[in-house]
Amino acid sequence: MQIDHIHFYVEDARQSRDWFIQKMGFYSIPNEFCFTIAPSNHTHIEVVANGSIYLVFSAPLNDFSPVYQFLSAHPPGVVDVAFGVEDVETVMKRAIAQGANVLQPLQTQGSLKWSQIAAWGTLRHTLVERQANSLIVGKTSDNALNVTFSRIDHVVLNVALGDLERAVDWYETVLGFEPQQMFAIKTDRSGLCSRVMRYPNSRVQLPINEPTSNNSQIQEFLDLNRGAGVQHIAIHTENIVDAIAQLRHAGLSFLNVPATYYTQLRQRLDCALSESQLNAIAAQQILVDWQSDLPEAVLLQTFTQPVFEQPTFFFELIERHTYQVADRLHQAQGFGEGNFRALFEAIEREQLKRGSLKS
Repeated sequence: MQIDHIHFYVEDARQSRDWFIQKMGFYSIPNEFCFTIAPSNHTHIEVVANGSIYLVFSAPLNDFSPVYQFLSAHPPGVVDVAFGVEDVETVMKRAIAQGANVLQPLQTQGSLKWSQIAAWGTLRHTLVERQANSLIVGKTSDNALNVTFSRIDHVVLNVALGDLERAVDWYETVLGFEPQQMFAIKTDRSGLCSRVMRYPNSRVQLPINEPTSNNSQIQEFLDLNRGAGVQHIAIHTENIVDAIAQLRHAGLSFLNVPATYYTQLRQRLDCALSESQLNAIAAQQILVDWQSDLPEAVLLQTFTQPVFEQPTFFFELIERHTYQVADRLHQAQGFGEGNFRALFEAIEREQLKRGSLKS
């Protein structure tokens, strides 16, 4: 399994397309990529890409558009995380046997096959089986930035208090994901619980969060989003320092990290990063974590500011260092608890600025 594409419902598809081209280094591609979305006189569609990442934007042309109906009840955001699978019929048989709500039965178009099921809240999953060369599409615009992303690293789903275990069970039984790490983050002001789900023998990861306090950033999302949904998408890059420097120059805003964080980081004796690496990381306000028994397995992460008017969606950038053990190369896996907490606290500081969290 892999992530095939992400589908957003937005107010203005052209505006979203242009923003992603100018601020994040994507380029536009023909709408024919969206073979899973039926042509409509009611909805306008734009598609952008970078590396193996494909983002689809749908906007209403009139009141008959399903996008109009969605935006009447929710802010702009992700409505579909589409998964690429090797055998869509087998995946659908399992999902149906486990009680999945089928939104679109199996469709075929040449060698392409797809179906769609309802997931948690308003989220849905299109399951796509395609030949590798069907993803080779031409550009209809050039890259405004020289930023190349590798892939989507993970997608984060926020659910209501009490729904975490049910959501974990749904992804485990219906789609075959497996539970991995579990986090419980608590500060003096708020908290969350999180469970990381991963599809076997793949890079597809889905952390699921629930709030543990009424003023948690997860609860703020649920209130503003009017229900469960995708809070953020993490984009993997091979060089996060250069990528963030270019994105900042293009005008993309990131969460602030206090200088004290890097003072404390330099005091950690097991850090495998050089002084020049630490200086570059601090200059771009990137968070750093590693496994205590594997200091070379470094995770570098940071968050953008919210992308839409409401603080209900943002991006994460992540770099997973490669290290060698017994003549074999490995990439840092999972999620560092130190970074998880630092990112949570960074969002808390933004909540304080918005006045949605009492100090």
